Amino acid sequence: MLPGGAGDVGIQRNGELRHDDNFVVRTRDLWIRRGFAVVIPDAIDGDNLRGLRSSPTYAALVSDLVQFAHRQSASPVFLLGTSQGSIAAMNGAAHIDPSQLAGVVLTESVSVMGGSHETVFQADPQNVRVPALIVANRQDQCDVAPPSNAPRIAAAMSASPSVKLLYVSGGVQRSADACDSLTPHGYYGIEQEVVNDIAGWMDQQLSR
Repeated sequence: MLPGGAGDVGIQRNGELRHDDNFVVRTRDLWIRRGFAVVIPDAIDGDNLRGLRSSPTYAALVSDLVQFAHRQSASPVFLLGTSQGSIAAMNGAAHIDPSQLAGVVLTESVSVMGGSHETVFQADPQNVRVPALIVANRQDQCDVAPPSNAPRIAAAMSASPSVKLLYVSGGVQRSADACDSLTPHGYYGIEQEVVNDIAGWMDQQLSR
């Protein structure tokens, strides 16, 4: 699970998290209840990962995370990134041996150039060779992640054996910034529905 924003989760020595609003972080218990194990990386010393997620260095880091997951369990591994984290998920899926991944999930993907100076299109989508799911909330008002760009992202993943678009609707606007986590961009208020939909797609991949 690759968080958005700056990527700083703030894991404490006692296991508590300073920053747990991000969709993939705050839904970790929902995923576990569905039978999935979850790996969520933190930024080192609170570093800001904006602008770094499409780099070769970050692709190698995501590859290390996948190998870590394989060492913990013989189960298949998916990459799931949200918002800025979708850039990391795309980058990892584009450069990791396809035999190591069961699929990649991109949610509310950053597809318009903004302050991070990178989008999913800088992360080599044409090299992704695993099944992909693109999730877009019709109510997302974040200017760098318009739901209307979901088909463009799908088309860019030209080597993937299958790309599915999943549109969802709803969510609550708790934050004034439309790109924050506690908004429709972060599926605030519709977490269970979105997790169930994504998990259903994952289950389909595993049953093939």
